[in-house]
Amino acid sequence: MDYQVYIQDYGYWAILIGTFLEGETILILGGVAAQLGSLDLTLVMLMAFVGSFSGDQLYYFIGRWKGVGLLNLFPKWKRSASKVMEHMRRHQNYIILFFRFFYGLRNVTPFALGIARVRVIRFVILNFLGAVLWSCSFATIGFLLGEAHERVLGKGFGWVLLLLLILIGSIIWVYNQRKKE
Repeated sequence: MDYQVYIQDYGYWAILIGTFLEGETILILGGVAAQLGSLDLTLVMLMAFVGSFSGDQLYYFIGRWKGVGLLNLFPKWKRSASKVMEHMRRHQNYIILFFRFFYGLRNVTPFALGIARVRVIRFVILNFLGAVLWSCSFATIGFLLGEAHERVLGKGFGWVLLLLLILIGSIIWVYNQRKKE
């Protein structure tokens, strides 16, 4: 199987969907794939921005419209949401800008900010800026990781790194899913 063709055909869609739902691992993989020449780094960043920004906007509006009711249905979310609310009172702008950089808070934060009735325009602007920073940062990290790997092991081993990152990301994802149960 030619992985490069598979990545070229479906890579951007995977980044868009993956960053809509969560995202760090898929975005780093996209950066590595860009360094290997299978994807364009600018398009990786763009797809990650669109996925991240639109996903967080959706979670924000769900929190704004149905948040309290959903917290009653899913009591496990209350603990995470209350942590976000506590920090939000003191550092609202920073929370909106940087929540994506803190693992485990990515999906609950915009939801909690919606519940807290943060002004829509404030959330949209800061979410936009935060999504730009995040998508550029993590795609670049992946690109540089691929480049460093290539310099150490030489050309042709980038696919090993990509497969290793997929394996590690999958293990982390499975672990976190089981931890939630």
